[in-house]
Amino acid sequence: MAKHGKKYRAAAEKVETRPYQLDEAVALLKQIAFAKFNETVELSMLLGVDPKHADQMVRGTTVLPHGTGQTKRVLVIAQGDKQREATEAGADFVGGDEIVEKIQGGWTDYDAVIATPDMMRSVGKLGKVLGPRGLMPNPKTGTVTFDVAKALQEIKAGKVEFRVDKTSIIHVPVGKISFTADQLRDNASSIINAVRKAKPAAAKGKYVRTIYISSTMSPSIAIDTAVAEAKAE
Repeated sequence: MAKHGKKYRAAAEKVETRPYQLDEAVALLKQIAFAKFNETVELSMLLGVDPKHADQMVRGTTVLPHGTGQTKRVLVIAQGDKQREATEAGADFVGGDEIVEKIQGGWTDYDAVIATPDMMRSVGKLGKVLGPRGLMPNPKTGTVTFDVAKALQEIKAGKVEFRVDKTSIIHVPVGKISFTADQLRDNASSIINAVRKAKPAAAKGKYVRTIYISSTMSPSIAIDTAVAEAKAE
């Protein structure tokens, strides 16, 4: 069984076994950070849904007020004038059927994919390649659209997608540990609010069961769900 190092144990000792207010949790997270690299900060939310049922699936997107701290390489799959529009809007890669074939051949040098509706017949072949990476274009997340300029702008500005996994948990990045406490709080609030708005009608009982925030190397810090929901209003 793996053992945690001294720095992790020292950080864990500073985390009390109680739920913190959102402001408190973010401030503590920055205080206990010990890694020598700019860690990603992640929010994890356990929801009172059963994702085995389609009517209880929770999925959506939100644009983080302060971005993710990462520069995403965006691929746009389109044809004709939409390729020119995508290039002018700042897409990192643009192509049509030829780029679909390139992806089928194993190309993975991109972080987000946008496709126009008329290309979905070809893009549909990429389900087994893009699906496991969470990159398959989907109308529900705004990545299947003719308005490629708007979709590009949102992704570059810090748009993140969330989707409940088979254990009823949502994991979403909220920025980098180098962000200010206020920036992390604002981003976390944006995600919490978006998840709350995505509550399916079929969900019964308490919807948000637990919320935790952590960085790549840190222990998790519990957030008071009632306080967090109030902050997200």
